[in-house]
Amino acid sequence: MDLVSLQSCDHYDEALLKERLVALLEPMGGIRRFVSPGQRVLLKPNLLAGKPPEAAVTTHPALVKAVIELVQLAGAQVLVGDSPGLGSFERVAEKTGISQAVKATGGQLLPFGETRRVGTAGTFRQLELATAYLDADVVINLPKLKTHEMMTLTCAVKNLYGTVVGAAKAGLHLTAGHSKELFAGLLLEIAFARPVALTIVDGIVAMEGDGPNSGTPRQLGVLLAGENPVAIDTVAAYLAGIPPSLLPVELEARRRGLPGTELDQISVVGNMLLEAVTPPFVLPQGLDAQFGLPGFLKGLLRNQLSPVPVADKERCTLCGVCRDACPPEAITITKNALKVDSGRCIRCWCCRELCPQHAMEVQRGLLLRMLDRLR
Repeated sequence: MDLVSLQSCDHYDEALLKERLVALLEPMGGIRRFVSPGQRVLLKPNLLAGKPPEAAVTTHPALVKAVIELVQLAGAQVLVGDSPGLGSFERVAEKTGISQAVKATGGQLLPFGETRRVGTAGTFRQLELATAYLDADVVINLPKLKTHEMMTLTCAVKNLYGTVVGAAKAGLHLTAGHSKELFAGLLLEIAFARPVALTIVDGIVAMEGDGPNSGTPRQLGVLLAGENPVAIDTVAAYLAGIPPSLLPVELEARRRGLPGTELDQISVVGNMLLEAVTPPFVLPQGLDAQFGLPGFLKGLLRNQLSPVPVADKERCTLCGVCRDACPPEAITITKNALKVDSGRCIRCWCCRELCPQHAMEVQRGLLLRMLDRLR
């Protein structure tokens, strides 16, 4: 039975974080069960974009700093790495406060650059992942608990998509992003191609609404830890009040027979009860209304039911970030206007995720808009 540890933690005070981290890991044998003296330990936070900590877009630097110090006490060398979705690693690390946290502890920042091919037993057979991630003696996953417009939730499993480097992210979105089920399978194969030793989730201030980049900070007041990222995501979703039927990764993990998808098969320990928050997290506008329909209907009703991104003309600066990041090249900028080809759009929402101005909005599917007008 998988074990997931919970500790209440209302803020990012340094002393409180250290105390709660020790308590969080105690049921699993403490940090020394995962880390040995002399090892190279890679911490993988969420460094999606260069936003300040209070925006709740990235893993909070205070938590990263506390984990670094805990690992250093165990005698290990600490590296902190990722491949951001928007902006250079150095710029994002600086804007988020991660750079300062790492430098204050004597750790080492390690941008993901070089890649190596690894085999998988699943659909994708081979994946190109960051060499630094593959070569570390130990990997500790440090995700932020957030809603996600494509996958409903981004937490332990989804955070490891950051081991796909640079433009290869868009390539995999193009390959698998047209199907939530296929993309969920991809995320699982990435997560288990090089299993992490430990995951510690920043759920102190989480994100609801139009995550992972344009949502609203939501006080949740919890740290989560465990070894199985699927089990952690199951518990995180329950805490956020997100129905299992809306979680593509959990549904695909269940289909594949992976452990950790059922709450009654997870041992939850800690200083707080396993209770869903009230009210539950606000879900993203961009969730697909056709999710769960039979395959033959999805094709027929795709544009009628599926929401599509549109640019807010007042906020859009025509910077081209969304156009350049769009996997199917569905976005064009002509005559000082940005247009989205709904027929080419695969609803991966990379445009909304990466837009620096939060100018990409959600337009409901054509059929749903017609029904709205009849009400």
